[in-house]
Amino acid sequence: MAKPEKGDMAPDFELPRDGGGTFRLSSLRGNPVVLYFYPQDDTETCTTQAMDFSARKHEFDALGIPVVGLSPDTPKSHDKFKSKYGLTIDLVADPERKAVEAYGVWTEKSMFGRKYMGVERSTFLIAPDGRIADAWRKVRLKGHVDAVLKAAKALKGGSE
Repeated sequence: MAKPEKGDMAPDFELPRDGGGTFRLSSLRGNPVVLYFYPQDDTETCTTQAMDFSARKHEFDALGIPVVGLSPDTPKSHDKFKSKYGLTIDLVADPERKAVEAYGVWTEKSMFGRKYMGVERSTFLIAPDGRIADAWRKVRLKGHVDAVLKAAKALKGGSE
């Protein structure tokens, strides 16, 4: 399956979310949204990333841009993760990997010479019309939230 890139329509999905209920990406059409994919709840790098986005949530909120994290974990796992670290962002569960595969972030990874399948840490800024305005793949955390916030501000200040 092709990896959607900047300018492509963001694949829509409806999946279970933290706190119960479901999340449908297209329900946010008309507003930009930050959608980030991460491998697993309560691991060091994933926790840092979620805490970084949570710490800056007020800045995204001021722009009217929700931040949504998505991993293959269950809603119950997300609830524990949010509670343990006081996370304020929305978390969506994709245990069947429908969205991670649609976005091309379910990839072969390698650690200590062992190959396995997993989520490639990626972030997508989705424009109000549902197109991908910006995409970051193989994310490294240092400066990442700053880069996403800068792109979000530019999108909001643009012609959208």
